[in-house]
Amino acid sequence: MKKKLHSLVILFLLSSALYSQKKKVFIYGKVLDSVSLIKNANILNLSTNKGTSSNDQGEFRMYVSLGDSLRISSVQHETAISIITKYNIESKHFAIRLKRKTYILDEIVLKKHNLIGSLTSDTKQTPENKKETALKNTMDFSKVDMTAPVADDHIDKNVRPHTVQTDPNQAFGMGAGTKFVMPFKYSERLWALRRQVSYQKKFPELLLEEFGASFFYVDLKIPREKYHHFLEFCNPLGIEKLYLQQKKLDVIKILKRESIAYHKILKESKETPNEEK
Repeated sequence: MKKKLHSLVILFLLSSALYSQKKKVFIYGKVLDSVSLIKNANILNLSTNKGTSSNDQGEFRMYVSLGDSLRISSVQHETAISIITKYNIESKHFAIRLKRKTYILDEIVLKKHNLIGSLTSDTKQTPENKKETALKNTMDFSKVDMTAPVADDHIDKNVRPHTVQTDPNQAFGMGAGTKFVMPFKYSERLWALRRQVSYQKKFPELLLEEFGASFFYVDLKIPREKYHHFLEFCNPLGIEKLYLQQKKLDVIKILKRESIAYHKILKESKETPNEEK
């Protein structure tokens, strides 16, 4: 009888121990490394094949039993396996520290050369750039005789200024049968004429900017639509030349004096200052 009772006690204790080992406990875990907490780490219970992942603070929660194996993995860390101990069950806390992966770069092979670090010396050791040398030789015109006569080409014929053939008999009364060619290129006289034409076009704007609109439209009472006509009226008195010579006071005197005569002409032609032609 005593033997049976003893056997039942042992069986009860073994059953209790086995039950305590298989009892599931909800624990709080944390994953970290030597620097900081690890987020988005994968935690898998290999005993139950159930898993979860850590949050932004590296924390997670999971049901475990005593002796369960947890596999913790992360992209930048080495995978680790840890077993749930009695301390984890009682404290309901689990912490695991992962080791960062070490990345080994590919081997770099340095080619042997004779460079010593001196620009003058190393330049001589540098291989010749054939493309650069060919371009330099092509663009070198130092040995080309620019004074040598060359045949006409299509482009030269189209952009060359026209030449005018004149008869000296008509121009200068020279002997009959004599002709010569007089090319008209960009001579100083032609440039001077162009500058003069350009100045004449800009003169009204220059004068208006110099003396102001109120001088013409208020003081002299020149209608706005008659402004250019008034300047043409004063031009025979040389106001363009005087302004170019910086004789601005003389120009003002002429403009004031001629404005009186100009208004008389307008009155005689029965035009009011606000009317247009």
